Formats: sequence, structure tokens, C-alpha cells
Amino acid sequence: MESVDKYYGAFHALKNVNLMVKQGEKLVICGPSGSGKSTLIRCINYLEDFASGKIVVDGIALTKGASIDAIRCEVGMVFQQFNLFPHMTVLQNCMLAPMKVRKMTSGQAEKVARSYLERVRISDQMHKYPAQLSGGQQQRVAIARALCMDPKVMLFDEPTSALDPEMVKEVLDTMISLANDGRTMICVTHEMGFARAVADRVIFMANGEIIEEAPPETFFTAPKNERTRTFLGQILGH
Repeated sequence: MESVDKYYGAFHALKNVNLMVKQGEKLVICGPSGSGKSTLIRCINYLEDFASGKIVVDGIALTKGASIDAIRCEVGMVFQQFNLFPHMTVLQNCMLAPMKVRKMTSGQAEKVARSYLERVRISDQMHKYPAQLSGGQQQRVAIARALCMDPKVMLFDEPTSALDPEMVKEVLDTMISLANDGRTMICVTHEMGFARAVADRVIFMANGEIIEEAPPETFFTAPKNERTRTFLGQILGH
């Protein structure tokens, strides 16, 4: 991302954001509510357009038109709300995009879907509908569904914030296991234990700007910016 600006009406949501993410890097973005974290990752696959600047994903510059489809093929997204299709079974949810977009046969798509549902430890629920699952189970299905496209980049937008506390761990455990795959991950989250365990780099945002970025050890033990220190004090309780 180079000099990216984003407005909602008069509100300046992203202010001259510059960010480079390397292939295979695990990036965690944190910050107070309204700081621009979700807007930033939603710009990466053009779920939000941006006013100025440049975004390049895997060598493709993000502009209106064909480049959006090309990039979305390679960028998986997991949302706060699970956004599963309620009228489809778990297996059908996972098979749909590979068949429609990757042009797989139903047999190929089912094989891929089954392998990822096994990977997120929910293959025993594959013939159920989303409403029959717990929130944590639905979010694991959403992760499997994104993985079925074999994306180069996975975006997570506060994937545990809609979950009951006892379900958070099962989703974080799934994400920690994925982080070992070498896939590029950009995750907006307040789960600081996850950030410590998985991230190569942690970014702190406030008021639409990247205020601080550092490896986890430095970020948590010696943050440079006063606003970062205040945020960590509130969220970690010290």
C-alpha cells in the first residue's frame, strides 16, 4: 500500500497509509475501535474503494475492473460475522467458489472441501446447515471455505469478536495451525496472545494512521509511542 487515503463522506478513515507485507509474513493489526483497521484490510480486496494512493497485491495493481476479480481469487477473507450461505450445507458452502471461480468439477471441489474441513477439525459437521452449528464452528467453516480457493493471502477481520469467550480458543487454535503453513496472513484482532504467538510484525493504528509497527517482542515489551502504551495498558490490564 502506497499513500492510501480513504474517506467516508468528510471522515478521513485512512490517512496516507504505507504498508509493505512480504510473502509468507504474518501481520497482526490492532488499535482502538474506529482506528481504520478493518477499512485497511477491506481495501486490499476492494470491498472498500479508496480515494487515492496505490495498492498492489502479488504484482497486480488494484484498479476497478478485471484486476479486482483477479485479486479476489488470490485473497481469502474471514469476517466478524460468518457470512455463510444459510440454505447450503457446510460442504456446499465450501464447494461453491472453487466450482464457480476456479471451474473445478463437483468431484474436485468436494475433495478440496473435505480436506480443508478436516484441517479445521469440523468434517464431522459437513452435512449440517450453518444454523445447526455453534458460532465457533461456523467461523471454522468460514475459514475452511476461504482456504478452498487456495488463496495466497488470508485476511481476517476480527474473526473472534462475535464469538462467546469459550468459542474463541477453537478459532484461534485453527488460525495458529494455519500460520504454520507459510501462507501470508493479515489479521485484525484484539487477541494479543495470538499476536504474540503468531505475528512476525504487529501494527498499531489510531485515527486512520499506522502509529507503530514492530516485532511482537518489541511491540509488547518496549512500545515507543505513548498511544500504543496506553492501548496495551488498557487491553492487557497493566
